[in-house]
Amino acid sequence: MRLIPYGRQDINEDDINAVVKILKSDWLTQGPASKRFEDAVAGYCGAKYAVAVNSATSALHLACLAAGLGPGDLLWTSPNTFVASANCGLYCGATVDFVDIDPKTYNISVDALEDKLRKAKKNGKLPKVVIPVHFAGQSCPMAEIRRLAEEYNFTVIEDAAHAIGGSYQGKKVGSCKFSEMAVFSFHPVKIVTTGEGGMVLTNREELYEKLIRLRTHGITRDERFMVKPQDGPWHYQQIELGFNYRMTDLQAALGLSQLQRIEEFVRRRHALAERYGQLLKDLPVTLPWQDPDAYSAFHLYVLRLHLDKLKKSRRQIFEELRASKIIVNVHYIPVHTQPYYERLGFKVGDFPAAEEYYQEVMTIPLYYGLSEEDQDYVVEKLREIIR
Repeated sequence: MRLIPYGRQDINEDDINAVVKILKSDWLTQGPASKRFEDAVAGYCGAKYAVAVNSATSALHLACLAAGLGPGDLLWTSPNTFVASANCGLYCGATVDFVDIDPKTYNISVDALEDKLRKAKKNGKLPKVVIPVHFAGQSCPMAEIRRLAEEYNFTVIEDAAHAIGGSYQGKKVGSCKFSEMAVFSFHPVKIVTTGEGGMVLTNREELYEKLIRLRTHGITRDERFMVKPQDGPWHYQQIELGFNYRMTDLQAALGLSQLQRIEEFVRRRHALAERYGQLLKDLPVTLPWQDPDAYSAFHLYVLRLHLDKLKKSRRQIFEELRASKIIVNVHYIPVHTQPYYERLGFKVGDFPAAEEYYQEVMTIPLYYGLSEEDQDYVVEKLREIIR
């Protein structure tokens, strides 16, 4: 039996040909393919602007900088995420804190957020930026978060790394209807891949222009933003401290080709998720709950094990599945329990819903190319190991 990963890319001949075409062209980077990819993603999501970068981590960093986050400011996010969702605030010199999760969706809890905002207002310590994370591809309740953003005056940056192809209240994730910016990831295990890569979407022109500059060293060739006279047509000016976070045309060409199949990718993930729901419904596990306001991109399929009804520990089940060549995973270790964050003052017990979830969760394989035969094998082995 070959290895069955928890997620993987699906590359076809069109994808390969798209990259080869760029290799034979005049532009390998900073060329027209990147702009075409940006325009295609913005058009698909219904946003005005998109800025392609070399990773979602870079995208989060630039989004925070564009929002004006800096020393003395606060960023709040979910503890149930990859560390990049929090690290981006630290990169800007800000202080990071977390909001506990909803035990049904595993996304940030709006009730916990509202309660924390109310207390923070009394203490004069409101966040400048809140980053809701669309865990496993399912959107957070963005309308409620927008309401709180307007009441408490914070910027909303959606960490939609898992969620391209999903929607919320009939609008594509990434439309930025309820946020200032949204961030996508194009890592190979995500819905659409560019190898490595990310993107920031926004509807605000001033944010777009700042993101474009920050992506390329803080440099502009636009006369509107120059602060002194030009020496000639070759002239450029660095007007702020930026980074080299550009996406190559090779990556963009792959992403543009992949984007043509995004609806097909997400439909297949839903079909496999629905099939898991039927095959696993009699096991002592909690299946993913779907918010009727959201259509998930189903980046991940996570189970919560009813450990009180099992004779084996989560670790035993995990190791036996991996020994059976099923590469299960755990998403995520709560960020605040990482050693680095513990040194910042966080501790176990700070966010109990996220910690309880972590103790019980396991991610099983879900990706476009997963065959029903392999899916049956995953279920068969899981059933055998649990029983």
